[in-house]
Amino acid sequence: MKKTCLPITLIVMLLLSSCVDIEERYSFAADGSCKVVYGFDMSRAISVLQNLMTDSLRTTPQFSMKKDTVLNFYSAIPDSIQRTMTAEDIKLAQTSDLAVKMDLQKSMMNVKVSHYAKNTADLEYYLKNISKISQNSQLSALTKGQSRNTEADSKSLIGSQDYYTYEITPTRFRRIVDKMKFNAFLKRTQSTLVMAKAMLIDMPYKVVLNFAKPVKKVNNPKAVLSADRRSVTLVTDMDEITRNPAVMNLQVDF
Repeated sequence: MKKTCLPITLIVMLLLSSCVDIEERYSFAADGSCKVVYGFDMSRAISVLQNLMTDSLRTTPQFSMKKDTVLNFYSAIPDSIQRTMTAEDIKLAQTSDLAVKMDLQKSMMNVKVSHYAKNTADLEYYLKNISKISQNSQLSALTKGQSRNTEADSKSLIGSQDYYTYEITPTRFRRIVDKMKFNAFLKRTQSTLVMAKAMLIDMPYKVVLNFAKPVKKVNNPKAVLSADRRSVTLVTDMDEITRNPAVMNLQVDF
C-alpha cells in the first residue's frame, strides 16, 4: 500500500502546486471600501490526476472527498498564534474568509480567500500582510486533516503574493514586483516550475479590478480597459511572469 500511495502523493503535490488557474479580483466601492478575492481553481489539476490513476484508486475514500465549506480566517488560527498577533492582524484575519469547494470525483477543487477592506489603508495593510497571516492559519481544518497536500499548496499559493510592493490611495492602485522577493520565490519553486513546463502544464493568472468611477489611466500595455472604463483586466501566465516579472507591474489612476 505504501508503494502505491507514495507516487500518488508526489503527483498530487506537483499538480496542485503548478496546474492552477489563479484570479485576483478587486471590487472598489464609491465609499473607498474594497472587496478582494484570491481564487485558486485546481480543477484542471485534478482532471489530469484522474487520467493518471487506476480505477481502483479512483474508488478509494481519499478520492471520494467532498467539501463545500466557508471558514473565517481567524477561527482557523491556533490559540497559541492568536495570542502573539497584533490588534491589526487580528482585525485582518477576522474580516477574511476561506471558502473551499471540492469534489474529486467530478474533478472539482476551488479555493477562495476573500477580504473586505473598509478603506485604502486597510486594503494596503491586507495585501502586505496576508502572506504572513496565511502561513499561520490551519487550512487543515477545512478538510479535517484528510488533505494535507492541499493545505500546503494553498498556503504556498497565498504566500506567493508577498513579492509585491503596494501604493494604494483613494485615486490610485499601484503595485510593483520586488525583484529580490520574486527571485526568492522562484528559487523555492524552481524544480516544480521546471517539471510543470516539461509536462506542458501552465498556470494562467488573471487580475481584475472593478471601479465605481471611470479609470483615467492604466500604465500596463497588457491590461485591457473595459468599454465603460470601469474595469481593468490583466491576463498572463507563470511562464511569462518568470521570463518578465515586470509584466505584473500595474498602476491604475481613477
